[in-house]
Amino acid sequence: MLNSESSYDLLVVGAGINGAGIARDAAGRGLRVLIVEKGDLASATSQWSTKLIHGGLRYLEQFEFRLVRDALAEREVVLHQAPHIVAPLMFVLPHEPHLRPAWMLRAGLFLYDHLGRRETLPGSFGVVDLASTPWGAGLKPNFHKGFVYSDARVDDARLVVFNVMDARDRGAEVRVRTRLVAAQREQTARGPSWRATLATPSGSREIEAKVIVNATGPWVKAVRESINGFPSAENIRHVKGSHIVVPRVQEGDHAYILQNADKRIVFVIPYEDQYSLIGTTDVAVDSYEAPQIDSTEIDYLLELANTYLARPLRREDIVWSYSGVRPLYDDGSTDPSAITRDYVFEVDTGAQGAPLLSIYGGKITTYRKLAEQALDQIARFLPPLKPRWTAYPVLPGGDLPSGGLPEWIAELTQRYPDMPASLLRGLARRHGSRAADILDGAHVSADLGIDFGQGLTEAEVRHVVRTEWACTGADVLWRRTKCGIGMTAAQRAHVDAFVAGCVPIEATVA
Repeated sequence: MLNSESSYDLLVVGAGINGAGIARDAAGRGLRVLIVEKGDLASATSQWSTKLIHGGLRYLEQFEFRLVRDALAEREVVLHQAPHIVAPLMFVLPHEPHLRPAWMLRAGLFLYDHLGRRETLPGSFGVVDLASTPWGAGLKPNFHKGFVYSDARVDDARLVVFNVMDARDRGAEVRVRTRLVAAQREQTARGPSWRATLATPSGSREIEAKVIVNATGPWVKAVRESINGFPSAENIRHVKGSHIVVPRVQEGDHAYILQNADKRIVFVIPYEDQYSLIGTTDVAVDSYEAPQIDSTEIDYLLELANTYLARPLRREDIVWSYSGVRPLYDDGSTDPSAITRDYVFEVDTGAQGAPLLSIYGGKITTYRKLAEQALDQIARFLPPLKPRWTAYPVLPGGDLPSGGLPEWIAELTQRYPDMPASLLRGLARRHGSRAADILDGAHVSADLGIDFGQGLTEAEVRHVVRTEWACTGADVLWRRTKCGIGMTAAQRAHVDAFVAGCVPIEATVA
């Protein structure tokens, strides 16, 4: 039997949003938890979403009423728990009567308003005149009517980071750049358990765990079969979603939801102050290791956007693009857009009784509820769990003044009158109340060390390396911040070199 320092109740493999949420929940319920990630936190699907906390209006057309209801209820929870990185957002749906009649949209929005608990956000309101009101800003003048409803936007990668930070604060051990290379069931003094071999930055390590959670996203089927040693009956559908980022296309802080003739929808969302985020696509793929947007997807997004937008977009306008692969449970649908976005659990116990829980699908919005239900699936194999708790406490940095993020930004501006307002706003949006830790002792921006550009300073870089497991320039530029979007190649290289010089070999935080 391994020593107590290498024995865990739960080994969570994969630190995307599902793994992060499960590790947080389990640690807070008294379990000894180890979460491992072969790359960086949120380094796959969870950083490549449409950046929304939403019920999924279009899923009503697929009769996914329970999924929408759960997502709408969870929308309220996430808004409360992460007010620094989640913000209300109004959506305008220009009416195209030949695509969806007005009665259908009214009925859908009525359900959307009433399926789930709605406390924070306003309900939808009827037809608006796009031509004579700010709701139509940026649209072609031939779009006269539209519908308006509420959802929320999120910094998806930071939502993962804050969940992992909270898991750590509640006792979980976190290891990034650590890969599960082998696992076998065995009988121990604690009963049926797993003996797992991990490849770490400094060598290999063996650990023991009563339960393994396979939260590896697109790799879930491959990891499940590797651990079990035999093929699994369940299949997974890999669906690529791509986005483009362009200079801001409209005034105002609302988003657009655009309908296409193929019945799909595409969002146009205000992003990082200066930009608009346009997406997503739905393309079935076989390869998921390093997804990239292709020319067909770019054409699709530009063509649909240009159907609605007053100022035509060209390829030259694209300042950034990204693609992610959604690991959806194969429900037999031939249309990638119609495959269920709901999550599915599969528990394998094997002859020795040590369980492996594999997670298919899931949405960022419902990650917390997924985590609760995941622990329900494996509770009988674990020590007695403390009661459910994750619906109430805020995430790290979320303990803002009663006025929320605007009040906190105003407070920082008063505290640091000689700091650039844009720098303070960026820190507040990324770190919430913990921005004060980065600013501690500083009076002017020069006190924060090197200015890498786009509001990123040496003090913030050192902070995310020291406390948030950032190990590379990419971790800092694209997941802990989005400062990389507006930087030059030379500025990004400067960040790469600086981070390389201050990361410990173990690439971990105690």
